[in-house]
Amino acid sequence: MPVITVEMYEGRTVEQKRELAKAITDAVVRIAKTTPEGTHIIYKDVKKSDWAIAGKLASD
Repeated sequence: MPVITVEMYEGRTVEQKRELAKAITDAVVRIAKTTPEGTHIIYKDVKKSDWAIAGKLASD
């Protein structure tokens, strides 16, 4: 059972998450030879102030 965790900045709509879930599931089923029911996706929305890149907060 593949479990995929997607961490990204908060602010995506539910519709965007649905579309992404479909695309990820389709790719995992095709490549990993699993089933849609066995593919789990967990979204973790992160505030830009809680994410740093190259020593700077993404919110800066």
